[in-house]
Amino acid sequence: MTSRIPRDSRLRLVRPRTLAAAPRAMNQRPARRPAPRPPEGTPAPAELARLARAVLAGAARVARWADATLSPGRDRGATASDGTPDGSSRGKGTLTDATARRAATDLALTSDQVRADWDVARLAGLIEVHGDIARPGWRLRAWNRDDSAVLRGWVAFFDAWSIAHPGPAGREPSAVAEVVSAMPQVLSFLQLSAGPVPVPQLLDLLEQRVTELRTERCEIPYGPQPDPVESPASPASPAEDTPLAPLLDWALHALAGVGALTCADGQATLTPLGSWAVWVKLEQICVAAQSPAGNIEQGAEDMLRGCAQLRPNAARAEYRAWLAARPVGSAVTELLAAARGEDALSRGLAFEALRVVGAPAEPDVRAVADETPLRPYALLWLAEHDGHDPEDAHLVLTREEATWLWVDTAAAVADHGEAPLLVRHLESAVQATVPALLDEVRAVGHPRTVQVLVALAAAHPDPALAKAVRRAAFQVHTGGN
Repeated sequence: MTSRIPRDSRLRLVRPRTLAAAPRAMNQRPARRPAPRPPEGTPAPAELARLARAVLAGAARVARWADATLSPGRDRGATASDGTPDGSSRGKGTLTDATARRAATDLALTSDQVRADWDVARLAGLIEVHGDIARPGWRLRAWNRDDSAVLRGWVAFFDAWSIAHPGPAGREPSAVAEVVSAMPQVLSFLQLSAGPVPVPQLLDLLEQRVTELRTERCEIPYGPQPDPVESPASPASPAEDTPLAPLLDWALHALAGVGALTCADGQATLTPLGSWAVWVKLEQICVAAQSPAGNIEQGAEDMLRGCAQLRPNAARAEYRAWLAARPVGSAVTELLAAARGEDALSRGLAFEALRVVGAPAEPDVRAVADETPLRPYALLWLAEHDGHDPEDAHLVLTREEATWLWVDTAAAVADHGEAPLLVRHLESAVQATVPALLDEVRAVGHPRTVQVLVALAAAHPDPALAKAVRRAAFQVHTGGN
């Protein structure tokens, strides 16, 4: 007597989906909230886009010149880290001296102006750098017809104000970082004030916020502690000795340089663009605070766990709000740290959040592509960022990488999902048969292989297939064949 279900049944091949896209229960509906209206007096989107185009006019001009002049496959070194004519090497995405001079001649600018506009174009997404090659960004294509694309480009430039205008030389880097972290509160105060604010008042606010940041970093050991030993007062850290007034002056002028505010007569005032951008970010924070998860103040790992039960659209709204409340660089670092943890679900969700970050995360994602646990996720992220259809992005993975990702996703399902979902996960394997899948899963060396196979064997309704999976789990556990 034989089983009605073939022991070596074929697996139906389907395009793999990220775990975050797995269907949730139908009763998990995100709370709907009416679309908020900007504060009274905020210009219409078309007017805001006109202002943004004016701020980024030089960057758009250089980007169009590069698009028209540097055709694909020619002058590739002009936008990369290849050697310059004098043999020196430049960082990826910077112009070579020859190309900068050529652009300066064509556009009647100086080479320094061309380089500055080129850097702004990169920050605004008008130019995208992929490895050693720069190419026009999608925002450049939509520049004249899509106001939302223009505003997104300007917001990306606004978010990168401290990169566009680096901190003053000779200042303590940690103090500069503290000021950058504190400026969102200063900008929020300016936005709520809806008018000019004296710089001394902003300095008081900055000093208070920096003090809060330093206090938050203090860690008090748990449990009884030995009596303190009298000793001379310890000297203050270099950051604490750094006066904040010059750094506030730098920050205000840097934000003025990106078009977010104006400084005159000892007062600072948000421009219409700056006021609108700060309102958008405050609104995102409010959305997160009112959401079922409310993860805005959590660290990356706790935030990702809180988003695990949300449907994809609701989770993306949480990611956007969480990102809006902190500097992009530190947010990306936190997300990648969470991805390196043992929880496979957090790893997958971290890269979903990094998709919301977009282009600013590319250098960090590219840097982790050599780390085995993160490599499949990073390669998929980079493929989608490079323009691949998300449905076909998995084609960039090798067979081994795809198998590793299958095991990692199965581990997330086994830890956080239900048995039927783990059984359905079989359908996303690239292997054509169950024996082929088991052979390659055993060979790939994922640390959760045994647990995944045991959970799959317990969940699968086919006794013959479950027995084969249990045998494979035992072989992996004992190191046998």
